[in-house]
Amino acid sequence: MEVTTMDIKKLAPWNWFKEEEAQNKSVPLSTTGQSCISPLSQLHQEIDRIFDNVLRSVGISNLDIEKTPSNSAQNLLLKPCIDIAATDKEYTITVEVPGVEEDHIKLELSDNTLIIKGEKKHESEKKDKDIYRIERAYGSFQRVLSLPEDANQEDIKAQIKNGVLTITMPRKEVSKPKGKLIDIKKAS
Repeated sequence: MEVTTMDIKKLAPWNWFKEEEAQNKSVPLSTTGQSCISPLSQLHQEIDRIFDNVLRSVGISNLDIEKTPSNSAQNLLLKPCIDIAATDKEYTITVEVPGVEEDHIKLELSDNTLIIKGEKKHESEKKDKDIYRIERAYGSFQRVLSLPEDANQEDIKAQIKNGVLTITMPRKEVSKPKGKLIDIKKAS
């Protein structure tokens, strides 16, 4: 009798974000057409929009109130979007990091965890300009990825091009748990 086994991992893929979820319990899900902004950041932007409309309706420009970029909530909410793909030979992780210089990104590997850290610095131009609106976010970010056991951590490569960080990680052979049939005997 031949025993066929089903690869359960294809039904329930690896949770790359389990460490990150344990840290902050709020990884934003994104689908095509949605932004990768956290719900708290979306709320912040919506409240700003409402106040802008109210102030404008009574003839007050909020630009008179705030002429510098917010360096509180928005800076803390930078969370680059990540795509993860796999073939039989390797994993490919792409991270959106527009405006982040190569030397401001750091990759760390620790206990089967890949930590992507970076900082988008604010380059301010003070040439007698009045600032009317600042929508770009600046500050530090960190993403934490739990690596599957078949990820070859010794041969991880990374490159950045056009604001996209691409990390490739070969897959290694992992011994599959062996199974066996157990005979059932008739009770006497």
